[in-house]
Amino acid sequence: MKLVCLDLEGVLVPEIWINFAADTGIDELKKTTRDEPDYDKLMNYRLDILDKNGLKLADIQRVIGGMDPLPGAKAFMQKLKSKTQVVILSDTFDQFAKPLMEKLDWPTIFCNTLEVADDGRISGYRLRQKDGKRKAVESFHAMGLKVVASGDSYNDLTMIRCADAGILYTPPASIITENPDLPVALNYTELMSEIDKALERI
Repeated sequence: MKLVCLDLEGVLVPEIWINFAADTGIDELKKTTRDEPDYDKLMNYRLDILDKNGLKLADIQRVIGGMDPLPGAKAFMQKLKSKTQVVILSDTFDQFAKPLMEKLDWPTIFCNTLEVADDGRISGYRLRQKDGKRKAVESFHAMGLKVVASGDSYNDLTMIRCADAGILYTPPASIITENPDLPVALNYTELMSEIDKALERI
């Protein structure tokens, strides 16, 4: 049996923190895993900014409520699910993901959880597990599955490298330069083509 694992933000939906940065005018919140490989460092940086500006979970959820999947993402997912099993592996949080998953017809997603104080302040976060994307792929392998993985950021690379076949999707130039052996797709047509080739190959 074969399985496709996809990242969420930047692949199927816009970057949540970039949209929130645009809404609040706080440019420092534009930094994502495309810029900072250390996820713990990035999240602590974000939470510090939220606290300094008195921003709470409801403020972010308000912005997410007005977001839609990237153009073509829903049709891409429908076509891909007609061919094979699909799981989204994301470093986002279940409190962020739910409205976006509804707009994608409820695909399976493994993500993290925010710790929220009684007043709505985001006090911390709980990772599903450290390097969870790679470990999920390892677990799928342990169940006898062949895996194709795709993502756009530094935090996707261990998942992509662990998979039987990996594809970069609209990554920054730095990731392309540092990983010249990985195929790159720049739109959903190209991504579907690369996935099809990988599924035939593995």
